This record gives sequence, structure tokens and C-alpha cells, in this order.
Amino acid sequence: MLRSVPAGLPTGKDIDVFGRRRKRNEEPEEALEATAGEEAADEPDEEEVRRVRLEPAPRPDGPWDVSEVGKPSEGRVDLGGLFVPGVQGMELRVEVAGDAIVAATVVVKDSAIQLQAFAAPRREGIWAEVREEIGAGITQQGGVIEEIEGPLGWELRARVPVQLPDGKRGMQVVRFVGVDGPRWFLRGVISGQGAVQPQAAGLLEQIFRDTVVVRGQSPMAPRDPIVLKLPQDAQMVPDGVKKEEAADGGTVSRFAGGLDSLRRGPEISEVR
Repeated sequence: MLRSVPAGLPTGKDIDVFGRRRKRNEEPEEALEATAGEEAADEPDEEEVRRVRLEPAPRPDGPWDVSEVGKPSEGRVDLGGLFVPGVQGMELRVEVAGDAIVAATVVVKDSAIQLQAFAAPRREGIWAEVREEIGAGITQQGGVIEEIEGPLGWELRARVPVQLPDGKRGMQVVRFVGVDGPRWFLRGVISGQGAVQPQAAGLLEQIFRDTVVVRGQSPMAPRDPIVLKLPQDAQMVPDGVKKEEAADGGTVSRFAGGLDSLRRGPEISEVR
């Protein structure tokens, strides 16, 4: 069982995931849809419409909306906004921004996948636009990207500049995957050997497919993160566990173990 996510995992401040974020005083999704007619003059050109404003594609193999799964908690860790599959030997971490848990990272051997869900428009997918923005951000940082159609659909395979433990600059290979669902978008960031050798990432890809998203019915502006929570039966890891910080300066909590741990209640260490 690893005790840390591979160094340099691009999250938060490392990469501007969305780029063109909404303004602080922008209206939520429902209000935006109500004023769509008033913004007709600002409609994008036909090429951008074809590229961006697409209906969410079918998801015959997942990831799933909570309405599509009979018992989402079976074999999964309940994080509120996400039900994350449990696999033998995994370590599950949650990442905290301020007082909110906004992402979960599953570490399996020498690979990891970060999972983060966002609200999305009612009738439009956002993954195509998000890929463009992630790619632009990585390129501006001096990285290299390749957009390909992989096992999970269209994805970005990137070489991202990172600072190595010895202070030198290096490049980390990362895969960005994403799927549009009903009023939500799930993004995965694969790092470690699962990114360097994509053919070895089958387990991480299955975890992504089998994740269940709980969007909820409350109004949310598109691209707002779906907040997560700690499991009710979480137990503290014994003292002496090394404290670590997330790549974006936030905090990390760890769940040790796999399916056996899920039965007796996951363990957690809150790192501040």
C-alpha cells in the first residue's frame, strides 16, 4: 500500500482546469437558462457550437448517475457526492479546499486516479470545452499535450512541467479523462504507471467507470464542484502517520485498505 500520491499530481493551482471561470456574481444554472434568449447575440460561431455545445454522450459502461444504480453503496465508499469503488490494496484520499472536500484520489500500487465531479448544464456536455482549456493551460506552462480517443473516450495525454524533489524541473506524464452525465461532469486525472503505460491502467479505468455521481437537486452554477463528505464510519489512523499536503496546498485525508477495510469502516487521517 503506497503512502503518497505520485509527486506533482496536477490539481488545483498547478493547472487551471477550466480557465474561463464564471464571475462571482454570475447566476446559477437555472437563471442562466432563463436568460438564454437575451444572450442570443453572443452565440458562438457554428464551428464552436459543433465542438462545445454537444448533448452528453451515452454511458453504457458508466460512470453512473445515482438514479441508474440500485444500491450505490455496495462495494463503494460513500463520499456524499461520489460513491467510489473499493478494490483490494487501494488507498483512498480526499482533498480539501478550505472547509470543503472537493476531490478523491485512489492509489493502487504505483498508479493513482483523482476523481472530481462538477455541476454541468442541463442539456450540454462540457468535456470538449474543458479539454481545450486544460490543454491551453498546460501548453502555456511549457507542457506538451496529445488529444486521443482512449478506452474512456476522448482524453488528453500530457507531459506537465513539475518540480522534482531535488529542486530541479522535470516532466510528468498525466492522463486527463472525463465523462458528461445528466447535469454533472466527472473528471479523472491518472498519474504514475497508469499514465506512463496506459495499457496497465485497466483497474483505474474500471474504477472511473464504476464511480457513481450524486448531483443532487439543489441549484448549482455549471462547473461548480460537487462537494464530498467523509464516511460516517471513518476511523482515525494511529498517530505517527506522516503528514502530507496536497499539490495545490490543500489538505489530504487518507483511507487505508481495500474491500476488507470497507466492511469494517475505512480509516482516515486528517492532515492540516
